[in-house]
Amino acid sequence: MTPDVPRRHFMALAATTTTGLAATGLPAGTAHAAEPAGRQKADRPLALWYRAPAADWLSALPLGNGRLGAMVFGATETERLQLNADTLWAGGPHSYDSHKGLAALPRIRQLVFDGKWPEAETLINSDFLGVPGGQAQYQTVGSLLLSLPTAGTVTGYRRELDLDSAVATTTYTRDGVTFTREAFASAPDRVIVVRLSASRQGALSFGATFESPLHTSLSSPDPLTAAIDGKGDATGGVDGAVGFRALVRVLAEGGTTTSAGGTVSVRGADAATVLIAIGTTYVNWENASGDAAGRAAADLNLAANRPYGQLRGRHVDDHRALFRRTALDVGSSDAAALPTDERVFRFASGGDPQLVELHFQYGRYLLIAASRPGTQSATLQGIWNDLTSPPWGSKYTININTEMNYWPAAPANLLECWEPVFVLLDELAVAGRSTARTQYGADGWVTHHNTDAWRGTAPVDGAFWGMWPMGGAWMSMAIWEHYRYTRDTGKLRARYPVLKGAAQFFLAALVTDPATGALVTCPSVSPENAHHSGGGGSLCAGPTMDTQLLRDLFGAVASAADTLHIDAAFRDQALAARGRLAPMKVGAQGQLQEWQQDWDAGAPEQQHRHVSHLYGLHPSNQISRTRTPDLFTAARTTLVRRGDAGTGWSLAWKVNFWARLLEGDRSYKLLADLLTPERTAPNLFDLHPPFQIDGNFGACAGVTEWLLQSQHDELHLLPALPSQLPDGSVRGLLARGGFEVDLSWRGGALNEARLTARAGGPARLRTAKDVKVTSGDAPVPTTRPEPGVTAFTANAGAVYLVRPA
Repeated sequence: MTPDVPRRHFMALAATTTTGLAATGLPAGTAHAAEPAGRQKADRPLALWYRAPAADWLSALPLGNGRLGAMVFGATETERLQLNADTLWAGGPHSYDSHKGLAALPRIRQLVFDGKWPEAETLINSDFLGVPGGQAQYQTVGSLLLSLPTAGTVTGYRRELDLDSAVATTTYTRDGVTFTREAFASAPDRVIVVRLSASRQGALSFGATFESPLHTSLSSPDPLTAAIDGKGDATGGVDGAVGFRALVRVLAEGGTTTSAGGTVSVRGADAATVLIAIGTTYVNWENASGDAAGRAAADLNLAANRPYGQLRGRHVDDHRALFRRTALDVGSSDAAALPTDERVFRFASGGDPQLVELHFQYGRYLLIAASRPGTQSATLQGIWNDLTSPPWGSKYTININTEMNYWPAAPANLLECWEPVFVLLDELAVAGRSTARTQYGADGWVTHHNTDAWRGTAPVDGAFWGMWPMGGAWMSMAIWEHYRYTRDTGKLRARYPVLKGAAQFFLAALVTDPATGALVTCPSVSPENAHHSGGGGSLCAGPTMDTQLLRDLFGAVASAADTLHIDAAFRDQALAARGRLAPMKVGAQGQLQEWQQDWDAGAPEQQHRHVSHLYGLHPSNQISRTRTPDLFTAARTTLVRRGDAGTGWSLAWKVNFWARLLEGDRSYKLLADLLTPERTAPNLFDLHPPFQIDGNFGACAGVTEWLLQSQHDELHLLPALPSQLPDGSVRGLLARGGFEVDLSWRGGALNEARLTARAGGPARLRTAKDVKVTSGDAPVPTTRPEPGVTAFTANAGAVYLVRPA
């Protein structure tokens, strides 16, 4: 992402627990013993809580069902629920392709090869950028305001977000009456629900109305309902095409309810259920002519036919079916009883291991809330945005940020939440085919560093940021990664054409570097970094990240073809091109070079937030201690030279880098750097600043990398366990090869692992000490192909226990 801008404004798990996974007590001191994952202690609940209402948006609590989002402020006079719908975007369907691009491309390439970067940048900006040169922004619907009585002193205030139920609760007492509000966003019933109740009959009175920064109108369709109608803004010369209607219906128990002029008024009720439904005219990236009013009304009417208890029960059951798959326990301490914002303020001083668990599970909570089958993919801010022109448009930045959003999806056992990415890929492949043909004269499909609801695939935002053709290569690796985790050949077969199309583009668009003879991308950049100061100083041919991505892409499409027993000729073409890519190089400082030339030492930003050329270390597996020790050492040198400073998402990536370097304490230190008020908001949102949700997801994935790595066709158990977390357990992680894994450890060493083989096949375990494997009561025959590795054949559906020998 672009440089810093100023900052604005357990769960009660399933009754069954994993046999034998109880972690032993922690050393003497303030910390409490870590319990078996799957059980909740009173002093370590999975909830964010506060002693006062939210003072600003970054203190409000997020709810979401993938399609609708709400930020709940918890005020006692005017409650605000700031609202989002995942398909409310500025602009409308159109192509960004530049029809001058193809003619300009040969000259641009020659200028880059000749080192005439300012001239190349000028030509790119005039002839090769998309039209318009920026993309559409994700926008807010506005807010629902609940006007509440103001007389009397408030005491006993508390607001919280329970991650296990995905319910936000506000309670307080005024004039002897205790008021309670519960709020949640229901995926099965497609509405946001607020329940208001009072401890004394007839004590509940309030008004409900909408407000919005967009051009809107208010109305009262019936005596129980208020409505707001509006449309997304125009942007870049493209008219706003997405209309929306939001409805609020109040179902009160007792008292009177009326609606007039867009406000629902309740007087003297015992309790009330408030239902919020939102429809937009967005049908898909090519069509914004849907029936917003009809969609909102249909959702509202269906939900209104269910009593509150049923709405809540359906929501909680749906959420827990995903959330409770994975549990983490790394111990607790007295700090866990403090309000969440105070815990973030104190975390760097130590003594609060449970905040690691809370932050990890908050990442999982946010992914469940922001990304469900049938919804849009999570943006830079998930689905939560209160502005009409948010930072970076709250779009899909696919030179790291969108990919990072989904790093936890597989290892943290939320595969369904990954599904919107595959729909996004299908659509990008169609739009990107036009861009490939129009601007490169190439087959296949391409997309660059950003995209939006209209699936823009041309380069945007200027040559410095946008002239990077690798977005499709990186995004499409999700297809192969999904297969590696699931062994689902049906989905691989269905998605193979998209993966192949990404590779086809590069087979056509790569050029020969006249200096080395290697196949390279040209023009390109190493994302958002510059090798020289001045105009065009980011432009280059074949930066290291590009060749790493292409090595993965060509390898993935070849492996997919082998797996599916198809496309042998194309497989051979991909592997031949892979063999002609420029190799990774170690520079004069012992670092992994970011560019083909050793420009690193002279680059303008020595501690740049992007460390793109370490993609080969993470999330790829091209660099490892056992297979490429020289590159492994060079990657470490690069990371040391870059330093530990960074934006929120950058720190999260470094958590993963250091875990892949097998240095858990350094990785933990980066998480501690992230969990500070400068990089984590009071509501635990990640701060670039401003808010970007990728840091939440990246940090969540980083914790899984401490406990389990599976990138080399083997399961590395506790590869980077921080010494700060010597005792604990985890349940329900997923590993490549089709395994589900439970682990417990004591004194920093493996106590027991439980492996469930979802797919049969070879199993390789890498452990610090020798282990024995049993299934049922029977020993499993194993081999030792190399020191530290135990191998056996796993049967689909079988469960294996792994213990120290």
